[in-house]
Amino acid sequence: MSLEGDIKLLTENIHLITREQAWHYRILPKHKSDNQYLFYCEESADLNNLSGEIEILLGVNVALEPIPNIHIAKLLSTYYIKDNSDSRANHILHQYDADDFLLNLISEAQSLKSSDIHIEKYESRCRVRIRIDGLMVERYLLHSDQYPALINKIKILSNLDIAEKRLPQDGRINFKHSDKQFDIRVSVLPTLHGEKVVLRLLSNDAADIDLNNLGFSANDMNSYLEGVKRPNGIILLSGPTGSGKTTTLYATLKLLNKETRNILTIEDPVEYTLEGINQVQLKESIGLTFSAALRTFLRQDPDVIMVGEIRDTETANMTIRAALTGHLVLSTIHTNSAWGTVSRLIDMKIPPFLVASTLNTTAAQRLIRLLCPHCKTNQVFTSDLYPKQFKPYKNLTSHFVANGCENCFYTGYKGRKAVYEVISIDHELALEIKNENMYIQNILKDRGVKSLAENAFALFEEGKTSLEEIYPLLFNY
Repeated sequence: MSLEGDIKLLTENIHLITREQAWHYRILPKHKSDNQYLFYCEESADLNNLSGEIEILLGVNVALEPIPNIHIAKLLSTYYIKDNSDSRANHILHQYDADDFLLNLISEAQSLKSSDIHIEKYESRCRVRIRIDGLMVERYLLHSDQYPALINKIKILSNLDIAEKRLPQDGRINFKHSDKQFDIRVSVLPTLHGEKVVLRLLSNDAADIDLNNLGFSANDMNSYLEGVKRPNGIILLSGPTGSGKTTTLYATLKLLNKETRNILTIEDPVEYTLEGINQVQLKESIGLTFSAALRTFLRQDPDVIMVGEIRDTETANMTIRAALTGHLVLSTIHTNSAWGTVSRLIDMKIPPFLVASTLNTTAAQRLIRLLCPHCKTNQVFTSDLYPKQFKPYKNLTSHFVANGCENCFYTGYKGRKAVYEVISIDHELALEIKNENMYIQNILKDRGVKSLAENAFALFEEGKTSLEEIYPLLFNY
């Protein structure tokens, strides 16, 4: 039996039936020959009656191939999207207008809180995918002759060269429509069959960002706020790309944003605009780097400085210098754990005694997808589902798993929540850093510091997420 991920409908076959017919009869066109159409249908369908009705409707011989009902539902949502507003942006676009489609696409992605739009060209089809809750979801298919107009429209809006199709290009679009306004980063990449375009949506609205809503446990929040309340030192957030570090930084800046403080930031890119904070956009092409901006910041009488990312030794040295001269510095760094930031700074040739005297708080974070409440299902749980080296914190007899429905685009997940690991650096830990002792697990355990794995496991235990989602974290502990 084929899975829905293995089924690809050809564009020329999709036109054999309308969207309304596909949803009404719960069928999908598989193959067309001179004397017969072959359709996928639900396993629960009455094959004789269904085939007879479709033959009358279409006037051709019809054969049916049953597949699981859930696969039919997901494929219908992929190839024949329901659209009650009669939008011109249909899954297969018949009356196509590049301007209207692009406008509708960006508006839809923004309303779904998508971070990226991917527009891709392949040998036999063109598709549009959007990233929702960290997962790519296919939303539209385009005809090959519609694709160039869309790409040219995007290039024109982002001031790119429409004649250049051999080299990568980067640009920006300032999107304004009705009450919506935000920036879009545009990346164009030449591929084998055409240009792939990625639109990164950067919301300017930071109104909904709040530290209390991000996912901190009570103990982690108290430890984090201890570092934020200090007048000087460094607060470092670690984690891979897309783990929510920047959102945590902005939530922290909102908390610190007072009339009595001078706050400066250097970012790449500026994802949110905050009233009362002086934000600088990185421009390496003209020499405006993180380290160059930091040198100027120190002459601007700042109280708080935010550096988008510590990428190199020069930026790390300038960050240490800013903290030593009495400033509170917030930044991000790429490590796997909170304590790993210490090793990373030392690897960047920062002397351990300087790390010990400037580092206030270090926190690691990950984004965990939450199970869709409409379709998650409860199953019997056995301990052999855990990674082999993982010792479970509690014995469970049942767990929830992802299923998939229309509410979650058949991914099984809806929404995300951050999990944290927060370490507040005190005198004892500062001594461990000076001595370059990286093995402090017993100290953290005695203090009740929860690891990323423990906080993620708590979400799993509460039935809010699946073992599949937290498995990578359990594997590392």
